[in-house]
Amino acid sequence: MCGIVGYIGTKDAFPILIKGLKRLEYRGYDSAGVALLGDKLEVFKKAGKVSALEAFVAEKGRSSSKVGIGHTRWATHGEPNDVNAHPHLSQNGEIAIIHNGIIENYNSLKVELQQRGHKFSSDTDTEVLVHLIEDIYVNNKSLGFEESVRMALSQVIGAYAVVVLHKNMPDLLIGARKGSPMVIGIGENEHFIASDAAPLVEYTRNVVYLNDGEVAVIDKNELIIKTIENDIKTPYIQELEIHLENIEKSGYEHFMLKEIFEQPKSVHDSIRGRISLNEELIEMAGIKQYEHKWMNLKRLIIVGCGTSWHAGLVGEYLFEDLARIPVEVEYASEFRYRNPVLFEDDMVVAISQSGETADTLAAIELAKSKGATIFGICNVVGASIPRASDAGAYTHAGPEIGVASTKAFTAQVTALILIATAVGQRKGTLTKERVRTLLNELETIPSKIEKTLESNELIKYIAEEFKDVSNFLYLGRGYGFPVALEGALKLKEISYIHAEGYPAAEMKHGPIALIDEEMPVVFIATNHSNYDKVVSNIQEVKARKGKVIAVVSEGDTMIRKMADYVIEIPDCDEVLLPLLATIPLQLLSYHIAVMRGCNVDQPRNLAKSVTVE
Repeated sequence: MCGIVGYIGTKDAFPILIKGLKRLEYRGYDSAGVALLGDKLEVFKKAGKVSALEAFVAEKGRSSSKVGIGHTRWATHGEPNDVNAHPHLSQNGEIAIIHNGIIENYNSLKVELQQRGHKFSSDTDTEVLVHLIEDIYVNNKSLGFEESVRMALSQVIGAYAVVVLHKNMPDLLIGARKGSPMVIGIGENEHFIASDAAPLVEYTRNVVYLNDGEVAVIDKNELIIKTIENDIKTPYIQELEIHLENIEKSGYEHFMLKEIFEQPKSVHDSIRGRISLNEELIEMAGIKQYEHKWMNLKRLIIVGCGTSWHAGLVGEYLFEDLARIPVEVEYASEFRYRNPVLFEDDMVVAISQSGETADTLAAIELAKSKGATIFGICNVVGASIPRASDAGAYTHAGPEIGVASTKAFTAQVTALILIATAVGQRKGTLTKERVRTLLNELETIPSKIEKTLESNELIKYIAEEFKDVSNFLYLGRGYGFPVALEGALKLKEISYIHAEGYPAAEMKHGPIALIDEEMPVVFIATNHSNYDKVVSNIQEVKARKGKVIAVVSEGDTMIRKMADYVIEIPDCDEVLLPLLATIPLQLLSYHIAVMRGCNVDQPRNLAKSVTVE
């Protein structure tokens, strides 16, 4: 949630900040603002997209500056408007701050500051923090500015990534994080700071990821990392793995469409280097490192949110089917609050695209406190969840800019298939022939995804037929059930059509009451187990004049006779079904949303990385 960017160096700061904010806009796009420090401190803020801010600054005019901070907001405290937009200023107008996260004790701090004469202009928790920094700095002459920031942060309860500057200190930026991501880019006579690497990749390959409880003291030539307690830390410099072309649209109308069509590559990259067909073996460091634990697991708990939770549901089928390990799949947001029963011999698999999901991180901390082993599945190198995990696997999907997750989901499922197969092979729950079949099938899956994408024009035609409906129902059985849930979520997220996913067998236990001639029903109806049962479900819908859109295996003739619309996918092993059946549903959601005039990359009220509760 929210995008932050800062620059200190020898170049004009504003163009760097604006470009960075546009690359971070998927993290929040309710309002945007910049603070520019040159001969004077100038703050520009505007509700709406970054483009509105850019136009506003062009209209007002600005001074040249070599230091600046910028922010694009996903509103938590206070509605999206000019006043609540970041940056926020201290009461004396000398300190500016940008903030990602939530200050939970802001109200008590605010009351205390008001009693000392502070007056607030916004409804945000962030303004309280910058006033607190000012109060400490002004009233404690023995403290420097850096010490005042650290002292203020020590009084804060909650999550934050902040960048602070002072109008009388043009050679200084201070950044800090707790529970929200922050990365620092190292250039020649310049430094950058941001909430993720997207704004940095154009300027530098060398970065430092701040850890929780760390403060960065930055000038154009030097980076000093300290703890909140003022202990010096040695910066660990890493090389960025992403490239500029990964975060551009590359000729596609939207990032979401680009990312849907990148799935042959992202799935291939998530497999690459992990399969040896000659040796019929899957090699993953996270499995090898904790092989004894995996071999003796009595229970596996998978936690995630949103699309990652749906990937976890696929994982439940995979681990129980292939590795014969009992699995529980939990919403991370519920898991952390319901006093779950955890044992030291449990394995908790935490799934997150960004690696910064607040609820999933909290679930990890809870599980670690009970002695469970944490296995992270994440797409972002250096993110908080991989660092908090005992072991794990990266998905190698590449940057995903569209808010609605597409290639991250199939990459997560790919990783889960690899892990479940590897564990099943080592445990002996899979025969050599079954392992050989799965490995050969995995090798062909990228090309089958490419073939599935050839249905794009057909799906676009189907979307035209249903773009004006108010409700959708998605039904599937077995491995098709999580696919149905994910398909419904995609449609809700980007087209604002109400959609629900159900196990097909549950249709008669309630959802069938909704079916009439206006209700489209999407079936995952491939030629796998329960095929005949799904055919019966389709007939029940048709008997009530419902409109049926069926995702079927290539060459299916039975369902084609009864469904209104049929989308074929290549035949595949059932455990790989989610990797193919999900693709048409992503495209259907995309085209319906575009036809309805929705912003598919930045759907209303949503942000890419949910770093606050």
